[in-house]
Amino acid sequence: MFDAIYTRQSVEKTDSISIESQIEFCKYETRGNPHKEYIDRGYSGKNTSRPAFEELFSDIQQGKVSRVIVYKLDRISCSILDFANMMEVFQKHNVEFVSSTEKFDTSTPIGRAMLNICIVFAQLERETIQKRVADAYYSRSKRGFYMGGQIPYGFGIESAVIDGVKTSKYVPIPEESEHMRLIFSMYANPANSLGDIVNYFNERGIENLRGGVWHTGKISSMLRNPIYVEADADVYEFFKSQGANVINPVSDFTGYNGCYLYQGSVSATRKQADLADKEVVLAPHQGIVSSQDWLKCRLRCLSNKTSTRTCKAKASWLTGKVKCGKCGYSLLVVKSNSKWRRYVICSMRKPSKGKGCSGTGGTIYADVLEDYIIGSIRKRLAEFNALRGQEPGDKSPKINENKIRISQIDSEIDDLLTKVVGANSVLMQYINEKIESLDTERRRLQEEVLSANQNQCKTNMDAITDHVEQWDSTSFENRQAVVDTLIKVIHIADGNIDITWNI
Repeated sequence: MFDAIYTRQSVEKTDSISIESQIEFCKYETRGNPHKEYIDRGYSGKNTSRPAFEELFSDIQQGKVSRVIVYKLDRISCSILDFANMMEVFQKHNVEFVSSTEKFDTSTPIGRAMLNICIVFAQLERETIQKRVADAYYSRSKRGFYMGGQIPYGFGIESAVIDGVKTSKYVPIPEESEHMRLIFSMYANPANSLGDIVNYFNERGIENLRGGVWHTGKISSMLRNPIYVEADADVYEFFKSQGANVINPVSDFTGYNGCYLYQGSVSATRKQADLADKEVVLAPHQGIVSSQDWLKCRLRCLSNKTSTRTCKAKASWLTGKVKCGKCGYSLLVVKSNSKWRRYVICSMRKPSKGKGCSGTGGTIYADVLEDYIIGSIRKRLAEFNALRGQEPGDKSPKINENKIRISQIDSEIDDLLTKVVGANSVLMQYINEKIESLDTERRRLQEEVLSANQNQCKTNMDAITDHVEQWDSTSFENRQAVVDTLIKVIHIADGNIDITWNI
């Protein structure tokens, strides 16, 4: 049997004791007895996944080790649970534990108690350091500082000073920025898929940042990244509606800066599409993609969570839009083996086993459903075009300012309403007059925004109207594009069809 000298150093630092110094301290405790050295370089003590540590435990279990000697107990473990399990193994195999600088004797109850107390403080110190690092990162991120990481395609980096602190910021690269604007513009059109964009770039030999070929996963990640958007009031409202914590006030969303998206100060889901509890901070760099295209793409990405088109989408141009009104899952368009006629069935229904969702409450043939939906689309478009009015004027240059002011008015009204409780008659009169004045201003601004939005969408709606009027000759992809633009979701249950419109 021999003494085991265990040493560990997670990172080479000038103020940390080296492996060689640890070994020299521990050798003194061997008193000349045979010993073997176990060295882990570059490994943390927060767990036991270390090669030399695993080799040490293997030798202990084989009865080769009489004593384990360390420079300091946090060299072998920084976890209370790991240390407690370790001591059980030591006792089982009659192995003594020695800390050369702390002089612990594990053969006595008081010695074991003191060891446990010290390991508690060792773990506390490690967790305190982790918390301090996390707090510093969180504080810097809220101020829009550059936090490192891979530089996104479309940007370079340059030095900057923010609030008197030296940091860095992104700067657009003209050629790459044009590529990014094209990616967003293409995906904003529902007729284009991620695969179409990949093929377009690869066929033209346009290399990505790493010099490789494009792929759908990379583009999908780019489309979700707010670092590219020219963040305006619409972007602010989008993030608020998704449950994100927006650090900057709406008045800062002028349509110039991009955004940083962080995990936030609380644990949240890792799903990319889920923005709840994540934090949005305006970045110091200029955005390169219009908020209109970015929002179209981001909303399409959200929609793709529950509606992913595959090759089966050719069964109907309604695929992905039709949901069961009972269970909420997608309705599938399938073919009957006997009559070769398409019909709709809930994806959660298992008729062969008599289990799952009860379905739509009867047989619904796909061609009948499609005729009903296109009829509803024609009727909806007629109503929309009648409301749209005659030829539009110029786009209002103050549309974003109006949206910012509307958001501020909402906050002011909410703040006044909180003062209603306990207010006397004089204060109530003031609150009522103030709210009435704010509401009047809000309605006026909303009318201006609505008018501007109607003007902006006229060209798109004209194209959609042309497709609907020539439906029989319209391509399958354009039919899908019309449905994606006009309809959010269609629910069917017990013979009832409920259409949720985007217009």
